[in-house]
Amino acid sequence: MAAEPSSSVRLGTLGPGDSIAVQVYGQPDMNSTVFVGDDGTVSLPLVNKVQVRGLSPVQAAGAIETALKQGQILVAPHVTVTVIASRTQRVSVLGEVAKTGPVTLDSEESVYDVLALAGGATANAADVAYVIHEDAPGHETRLPFNPRPSAAALGADTAIPKLQSGDSIYVPAADHFYIYGEVSTPSMYRIEPGMTVIQAIARAGGITPRGSERRVQIKRSDGHGHDLVLSAKPGDLVQPNDVIRVKESIF
Repeated sequence: MAAEPSSSVRLGTLGPGDSIAVQVYGQPDMNSTVFVGDDGTVSLPLVNKVQVRGLSPVQAAGAIETALKQGQILVAPHVTVTVIASRTQRVSVLGEVAKTGPVTLDSEESVYDVLALAGGATANAADVAYVIHEDAPGHETRLPFNPRPSAAALGADTAIPKLQSGDSIYVPAADHFYIYGEVSTPSMYRIEPGMTVIQAIARAGGITPRGSERRVQIKRSDGHGHDLVLSAKPGDLVQPNDVIRVKESIF
């Protein structure tokens, strides 16, 4: 007796437009090559449509086996599903997400669906992420979007980048600043858009009774490997990696 064929496995899942070969062990007349329809199903001999959208080839084979048994066509079918050609989109998710790596999706899924499949943006994610599309070899276009939009923003006519196969979604880490000295909670904090020095101090719990808002310094890199020490005013904007020191009052 010949050995039974093993199921074929590929990374990702099935979606509309994929072409698959279905083999039923010992039943060559039931073997077929079919396309996954727009509704995510495949039509097979002797059985109704079988939903395979989002399933791996092994899982799809199991779904077809179940349909054959429930239709009382075969008692113990063994099905192998092999992907012949895939038209399902594949994108890569990088950066500050729970699970980085390739994601397979169908044409109905948006950039937010992909982020959900990747576990969502982390707490350290920036407020602007990018869909990176390669227009030509060596030339990329970055399309910005908010990785954590509000429900109102999702309902509005906002520009949400469309995904194409081969795109990458990059969620960068948020910029931070450091603050120490005479503040209640010295630490590293996330920079919010348009954050000023006085807002940064408030984020750190405010100035202690010993401190003075007139004696605030910022240590900032000049971009050439050198640090500058600047006298800071309350309305000055905080820049990434600034080190803010609130000094003691001299009175």
